[in-house]
Amino acid sequence: MADHYEVLGVSRDASPEDIKKAYRRLARELHPDVNPGEDAAERFKLVTHAYDVLSDPEQRRRYDMGGAGAFGGGFTGEGFGGFGDIFETFFGGAGTRQGRPRSRRERGQDALVRITLQLGDVIFGVHRDIEVDTAVLCETCQGSCCQPGTQPVTCDICGGSGHVQRTVRSLLGNVVTSQPCGACQGYGTVIPYPCATCQGQGRVRSRRTVSIDIPAGVETGLRLQLPGSGEVGPGGGPNGDLYLEITVANHEIFSRDGDDLLATLEVSMSDAILGTSTTFEALDGPVELEIRPGIQAGDVITVKGRGITPLRGTTRGDLRVGVHVVTPSRLDAKERALIEEFAKRTKAPPPKLAEFHQGLFARLRDRFRQSA
Repeated sequence: MADHYEVLGVSRDASPEDIKKAYRRLARELHPDVNPGEDAAERFKLVTHAYDVLSDPEQRRRYDMGGAGAFGGGFTGEGFGGFGDIFETFFGGAGTRQGRPRSRRERGQDALVRITLQLGDVIFGVHRDIEVDTAVLCETCQGSCCQPGTQPVTCDICGGSGHVQRTVRSLLGNVVTSQPCGACQGYGTVIPYPCATCQGQGRVRSRRTVSIDIPAGVETGLRLQLPGSGEVGPGGGPNGDLYLEITVANHEIFSRDGDDLLATLEVSMSDAILGTSTTFEALDGPVELEIRPGIQAGDVITVKGRGITPLRGTTRGDLRVGVHVVTPSRLDAKERALIEEFAKRTKAPPPKLAEFHQGLFARLRDRFRQSA
């Protein structure tokens, strides 16, 4: 049989570290995965067996004395260093890492609820009680997943670790892997008597009422987050969050422009000429409006502080009222005569083209039509 020192290429007084370095260099060169030749495979066996003997102080002593026991067992392929695992030889013996057992308590999922508000609701904000179909804590077991009076027991298969180890033989030696225990699903415990109400889940489906204070100034598409108001987690775990997606319904009379409210006021021709006052019902109560004499179509009357309270602020927007002068389309003989007399007295200029511009009233009207 070849001399072990010659096989490794080291002197007989080589230190254990020199022997280990020599073996690593040769193993990388001759390993079947790197060098598939038959000669390399035979040399790899010799190198491995030589290292097996010389890396063990007792076997090396017996080998140096010429004892047959130094060759006992021969090459078995059991690995490196009692041949050992190749990973241990190359990388210093990193052990199999096991994670902790899984917890039955997990965070619940978030929930999304869509809610429709009226335009008047967003002026000052509104309180709502909404019904949510979600998972709630099981009242029978209070999230323990067990029948009352019982509790989980340690898994006999994994001993409570939640993992089991398996040894797989390969060309690289014995590889130890860790996998979640199939008996307890990685929890480390089993429940011999699951709760009959929740089937061992710690939660049940139910409808519950959630009270919500919706702030002023919200608008369509906005999502409000209510932390901890979502569904309870498995095993009585913490609640997820509840999200409210807001839709603000269109109004027949009023529309919105930021924090301002927009409306259109129809004024008769005579009132526009002479001026008048009127009262109308806004979203938050009556509004008194003064119409000055000679007001023009498209003029805007602003009522301060009668708009919407902003989402992050306290100063309300304004109510802007666009004036639409209504011209009568049918006149009797007496009315027509009066208008003709009026025209003669005022000597109004004939119609003419004017510079085109889109006034504020037209923009308000367009917005109102688009939102309707």
